[in-house]
Amino acid sequence: MPTRLAHWAWAVCLFFLLLSGLQIFMARPDLYIGQQSGFSFDNTVLSIGAAFDGDSMRGYTEILGHRFDTTGWLGAIPVNGNLHAKSFPGWMTIPSYRDLATGRVVHFFFAWALVVTLGFWLLSSLVNGHLKRDILPGPNDLRGLGRDITDHARLRLRHGRRYGALQKLSYFVVMLLLMPLMILTGLTMSPGFNAFAPWTLDLFGGRQTARTLHFVVMLLLVAFFVVHVLMVLLAGPVNELRSMVTGWFRIDSAEDGQ
Repeated sequence: MPTRLAHWAWAVCLFFLLLSGLQIFMARPDLYIGQQSGFSFDNTVLSIGAAFDGDSMRGYTEILGHRFDTTGWLGAIPVNGNLHAKSFPGWMTIPSYRDLATGRVVHFFFAWALVVTLGFWLLSSLVNGHLKRDILPGPNDLRGLGRDITDHARLRLRHGRRYGALQKLSYFVVMLLLMPLMILTGLTMSPGFNAFAPWTLDLFGGRQTARTLHFVVMLLLVAFFVVHVLMVLLAGPVNELRSMVTGWFRIDSAEDGQ
């Protein structure tokens, strides 16, 4: 039960964090490496913007010095038939219009909700053995990882009582590495937290690097979500969703006989 509750709480938190985070990002749609950005040097690794090509506006996304035309998707967005200089379309942000203050309020609320949920899940998983049994990969899991990856690539998906090696490793990376890294890099961007724990700036190589890492972790979590949903659909959405809601799960007949 605690795992299922945390699962749905994470889904809600990450949805609002993603869309409100993109709203905040629009205030400065650039990512840097280092302590600071400046005019006398260029440490930009990503930039989203708009520029005029003659009389027409074009949106662009620049990654490590390579510029791509993203008109209509990023940088220059159609609004009522006309292109406007805007990093993301309205459906990708909360609120859908430019409102940094509201975006920050929503983002911080769900950020702390995520922290509380992660703490609740970690404590309950230590108590009920879920962490050791289902999340931490053991030697047998690592030895069987290659075969499990091959089975997933061939869509040979098993319905068993235990998580497979790839599942364990994926959840371990997301829950115990990416989630804490997302929280810690978010805190590092706060001047108030820097005063309390200045070592975080040294740990991440500066506030701008922490912001870039925060963005990269967000992309990794979105990628995990897409793969997670795809696996649910391929494994049988009725069975998978029923297990997420009720805890009842149909397993393969071969494992029933064990």
